[in-house]
Amino acid sequence: MEPVVRISNLVNRFGDNVVHDGLNLDVMPDETLGLVGGSGTGKSVLLRSILGLQKPTSGEITVLGQRIEYLKPGPTRHWGVLFQGGALLSGLTVQENVELPIALHSDMPLETRHELASLKLLMAGLSLSVADKYPSELSGGMRKRVSLARALALEPKILFLDEPTAGLDPIAATEFDKLVNYLQDNLDLTIMMITHDVDSLFGTCDRIAVLVDGNAIVGTIDEILEHDNEWIQSYFGVPRARRAASTGVRPDRA
Repeated sequence: MEPVVRISNLVNRFGDNVVHDGLNLDVMPDETLGLVGGSGTGKSVLLRSILGLQKPTSGEITVLGQRIEYLKPGPTRHWGVLFQGGALLSGLTVQENVELPIALHSDMPLETRHELASLKLLMAGLSLSVADKYPSELSGGMRKRVSLARALALEPKILFLDEPTAGLDPIAATEFDKLVNYLQDNLDLTIMMITHDVDSLFGTCDRIAVLVDGNAIVGTIDEILEHDNEWIQSYFGVPRARRAASTGVRPDRA
């Protein structure tokens, strides 16, 4: 089985600071891969490299078999991105935000585009009553869902989520995790998710990639928990992580 995303010998260097030093990582079809690491390990840099927004010092990244060429068009119609802050355009309504990628990447008639955007809002668990509102009129959780609806607008095969539950209260975060699981199961999505939320890690992910020492340690939840790396033991050894590990693993993936 060919990986959906393949990262080979990736190096990202900023002056004397080497963030990634020959990093290798495969994201497999139909899995949810969680990405964690300490401050400065390059989680966001890695995501930007995959998206073609950050040119690595060296190495190669392929997405759906297509090599990422920097400053050139990539396979954007096949992926969706939920950025950490939502990145919604404040001057556009919810409906217009979701319609924007459809308008930019298709010649779909206006009425069809409008109907598709409405469908994506419903898929993200939102009422169509929010369609004419502006992002500033929504709660943080609702803005996350609008951003998710926009990420789904072009029927992506891959979904990149950057801290999707950051800033949400525990109830909203749990509901968002359930939504991610539902979409992954029903849309045959491959998901790569950056998160510090241990409940999300254990509740949504098939495998975890931990960025340490310029590379990635990758495994199932059980394999990561048993790894002897000092940072991993420290991160997953705190009481909150132990509670999440014992209660949060999806029944179908335990």
